[in-house]
Amino acid sequence: METSNNDVVVGVDGSPSSLDAAAHAAGEAALHGVGLQVVHVLNWPSAPLLSGAALAGSVTEALVDEAEGYVGEAVERARSAEPGIEVTGSVVQGEPLPVLGRLSRTATLMVVGSRGLGSFAGMLLGSVAVHLAAHARCPVLVLRGRPEPAGPVMVGVDGSPANRCAIDFAFAEASLRGADLMATHVWSEWSAPPVPPRDPSEAYARKPGELRDEEEALLSEALSGLGERYPDVRAERHVVRGRVRESLIDASKGARMLVVGARGLGGFTGMLLGSVSQAALHHAHCPVVVVPAEDGH
Repeated sequence: METSNNDVVVGVDGSPSSLDAAAHAAGEAALHGVGLQVVHVLNWPSAPLLSGAALAGSVTEALVDEAEGYVGEAVERARSAEPGIEVTGSVVQGEPLPVLGRLSRTATLMVVGSRGLGSFAGMLLGSVAVHLAAHARCPVLVLRGRPEPAGPVMVGVDGSPANRCAIDFAFAEASLRGADLMATHVWSEWSAPPVPPRDPSEAYARKPGELRDEEEALLSEALSGLGERYPDVRAERHVVRGRVRESLIDASKGARMLVVGARGLGGFTGMLLGSVSQAALHHAHCPVVVVPAEDGH
């Protein structure tokens, strides 16, 4: 199974979180002018035993019926949220990661809830979310926190080449929503250590204020050209000195979404494999979107 027409894809499992994700994904599909595909991945080895399942009929039939019920409920939730979009639903047998990864090749956006059951059990506590966010070929939106409808689209900026895709995505989303953009770059002396001076007789340490000036220049360079491409977007620049995780999470209060790149440098080093990504996915106050680099790696 592959998506068509660059649909938005939402993974569901019958949990309240996945139903909320279906409704949110419907809004994203309407906003982008595409259809919505509701998908449940049925993984036989990890499928839960049904409590009170009818004695008649096979366990296989019962599991398929339950999975189709999950999809049907989510499809109805999505259609209720956005009656004007085309919504399709399907049960796909296989391992969640390969199935979702394959679907991401042609999707506009993938949406998942922050908590789940079945194939998505403990999604943000295990490897599924990290793997999907790190390796999906399209942006992945994890629905958590509470998006502020009137808030800005927030993007974490670290100055790396791969981060450019996240910045481009954030500007495009802000333009599409008629929202402001808040570009936030977090730095500290630890994330940008001083370099040895060219003249050994000079002091090794930077001059007062020099590092902050460099970080502000980094943010300006990262946003270069995007104001001309998106003249309708009012971009606010925030250069924050502090701990990356805490600062990003705190800054996400009141945002519509927090956009981060799948790879980065500086304070975002190894983001999807380390503590920064875990903190964002667990504790951000709004939905988190992870955007892959152009090469998908």
